Amino acid sequence: MAMEHEKEHFTYTDYVGWDDSVRYELIEGVPYMMTAPTWIHQAVSASLMTQIHNFLHGKPCKVFAAPFDVRLNVAENDDTVVQPDLVVVCDRSKLSGSGCLGAPDMVVEILSPSNARYDILVKFQQYQKASVKEYWIVDPERRIVTVFVLENGKYVANAYGDTDTIPVFVLEGCQINMQDVFEDAPEVAVEGGAR
Repeated sequence: MAMEHEKEHFTYTDYVGWDDSVRYELIEGVPYMMTAPTWIHQAVSASLMTQIHNFLHGKPCKVFAAPFDVRLNVAENDDTVVQPDLVVVCDRSKLSGSGCLGAPDMVVEILSPSNARYDILVKFQQYQKASVKEYWIVDPERRIVTVFVLENGKYVANAYGDTDTIPVFVLEGCQINMQDVFEDAPEVAVEGGAR
């Protein structure tokens, strides 16, 4: 949800001066307040983080969890700052202070009822525009993952279920076991019948 404020356009300089007790993201100068994640969200995030972190041990790429500022257009207006659930950065020259300057190699967003539309529409466009090479949208409720891989400036989607092992395209040889990731996510009834 966008924040009400007398100023119409904000930049990273404004963003860093805001109250730390409330988390925001900034999309093209417009602030959006973030809600606290659920325990299921955090369990899914921890499992993904663990698998990626273990794979990257001793390798140059690193994985980071929110809160971690990703300044997608730092070289231009510096008015888009997001805090993805997980970020993989392989170019260490992009690491600075509390985040990443420019597009990371991979972003993972875990859906919650309050953020689904925002992650699927708004952030999708921002990540594609910034040339994030790989974008995962993880839906714990439906136990599915949509993986977007950048090809010729546009995302190409692949969908996976809760029993799949998913290759991470930007990390050759990395495979994510979704049974482990969704281990704590309760199975819920979905349209068309129960799981």
